Amino acid sequence: MSSVIREWLNLSVRWIHVFAGIMWVGQTYYFTWLDGQLTKLEKQTGSKGAASNVWMVHSGGFYTVEKQKSLGVGPEQVHWFRWEALTTWLAGVVLLILVYYLGDGLVDPDVANISKQAGIAIGVASMIVGWLIYDLAVRSALGKSQAAFVGFGLVMTAAAAWGLTHVMSGRAAYIHVGAIFGTIMTLNVWMRILPAQRKMIAAAAAGETFDPSLGAQAKLRSKHNTFLAVPVVFLMLSHHFPVATYGSRYNWETMLFLIVAGWIAAKFIRDF
Repeated sequence: MSSVIREWLNLSVRWIHVFAGIMWVGQTYYFTWLDGQLTKLEKQTGSKGAASNVWMVHSGGFYTVEKQKSLGVGPEQVHWFRWEALTTWLAGVVLLILVYYLGDGLVDPDVANISKQAGIAIGVASMIVGWLIYDLAVRSALGKSQAAFVGFGLVMTAAAAWGLTHVMSGRAAYIHVGAIFGTIMTLNVWMRILPAQRKMIAAAAAGETFDPSLGAQAKLRSKHNTFLAVPVVFLMLSHHFPVATYGSRYNWETMLFLIVAGWIAAKFIRDF
């Protein structure tokens, strides 16, 4: 593949990755904000489940949104938000392959004397294992305590940051931690949120009362995605600032600081 073709491919895929990510994260934060506003209105009325409207103004009109407890239309008329997540992740994987797995920036002999194939295996395994650990933790007793889960997440993130910066180049390690987070976010959508929503729609369409735990599960995973999104953007941007981030003597500590700062920022954004 010539350098010109590779560069155009890199640019095109990067554009798709960034634009799809904007759509995905924007929708996630919008619905999180909307749910928060409706919850406040429910508390103000003192009646959980009472009809409450959120009024908004945008472009050339006024809009009102009301949360429904039942399905008033056929399942085929319900709009799903799912392809943005998959498109973002797939484009990110293609970029990972183009830049690191087919390129030369994955391993650094000054960091660890491993082959490129070993580096690829470690990178792919980190994304798979990262999801498995996260998913098991959410479904375990840890997932029932916010403080315990945050502490566990911090320890696991620190372990990933330290481990990857000791086997890969600093830049590749930063991107792979971001890829772990992105994989968790995408699988949250496709393996946990969407299946729960399908069951909710099927029950509503049949006139049955759906299990409220389905909505709670989907909402929790969506909440986690809002906290992961901000650090992912930090990690994506870090490769433009090598002196301050991955090229620093304290690269993994800096990465951990950026991730925690992202979590704190996400908390403020969610509550805004």
